[in-house]
Amino acid sequence: MITFGIMTLSMESEIAYFNEMASLAQSCGMEVFRFMPSKIDPHTLQVKGQKFDSKAKGWLEMELPIPAIVYDRCFYGEDEHSKQCLPIVSWLKNRKDITFLGYGLPNKLELYNAVKNTELSSYLPTSQSISDSGTVLNYLTSMKKIILKPINGAQGYGIYYVKKNDKTIHVKTEKQKKIISRIFPNEAKLVQWLQPLLKQRSYLLQPYLELSTNEQQPFDIRILLQKNEQGIWGERGRGIRIGSTGGILSNISAGGSVVTFSEWLSSLPPAKGDYIRQEVDFILSKLPAILEKEFLPLFEIGVDIGIAKNGSIWILDINSKPGRKVLFHTRPDLQETLYLAPLLYGKHLSQTEQIERKNYYEKTLSH
Repeated sequence: MITFGIMTLSMESEIAYFNEMASLAQSCGMEVFRFMPSKIDPHTLQVKGQKFDSKAKGWLEMELPIPAIVYDRCFYGEDEHSKQCLPIVSWLKNRKDITFLGYGLPNKLELYNAVKNTELSSYLPTSQSISDSGTVLNYLTSMKKIILKPINGAQGYGIYYVKKNDKTIHVKTEKQKKIISRIFPNEAKLVQWLQPLLKQRSYLLQPYLELSTNEQQPFDIRILLQKNEQGIWGERGRGIRIGSTGGILSNISAGGSVVTFSEWLSSLPPAKGDYIRQEVDFILSKLPAILEKEFLPLFEIGVDIGIAKNGSIWILDINSKPGRKVLFHTRPDLQETLYLAPLLYGKHLSQTEQIERKNYYEKTLSH
């Protein structure tokens, strides 16, 4: 029986998802073992973790060899445990005897630089790395409204909207599902706030795009792409995420709601709806091949696409460790398909001779 390894930074993360997946593993001729990179013994190559017992329908503490097939669901932060695990995962991804379902994507800046030289370049908002407050002030003077995003950020954490008014500067962010606004009376006060922020972590600066509904709610299209049991890319589904009125995030984790793509599309004039669907389909037809040409093999991609009020279409984010909440809301009939997908692709990898680009770059870990 094939042992399918799920690697996480916490044994508490995504429990419902892993439970459902593990309960279906036996039907695929597999057993599921979940573990943290920090629990690997580098001398014995054994790892302490939990194996799913299909009879007891629960997890049993166990020590096993590192599984040959690994599904990486590690979400890194600034904490010490994340820093401890990064080099361990780097070492694992270099090993010839271990195959990962997907090898991750680099940070937002490297991703932007890779995609901007392809046929999808016109769909990317201009992105500039910033290290000092002077650059922010220069862009603010010319653009009036900008967005600051952490280069290594995820789930909308640490995103700031900055708007230059006649005399004041307005900064807005969202924390714990609340919109937090600050008004700075002048540039000097903004710089006082900005400098420690930019020292703390690396940021990207982008023009602010009007990506909101008529009710001033931010929204985007979230699409899940995955490889099937033959290793062929396909779309699992798409849905519309809608954020709070006056907010800047549509993420469900930030309190957003979800509607089906077809419901949203039917509210538009038919010609506009057809145009948007064709543009989105074009982006999705090109993106997986572009990413796998530039980086290491992937299993799944979450794509966030924004539609601006002027009709322009933008790739807002590309995530190699996407969630499934949007599809669970809009397509509950797909639940079993989504739980089975990693197992079936893992089985495909275990039965296929892998000629993969295993030369490892640390940048692939940042997601």
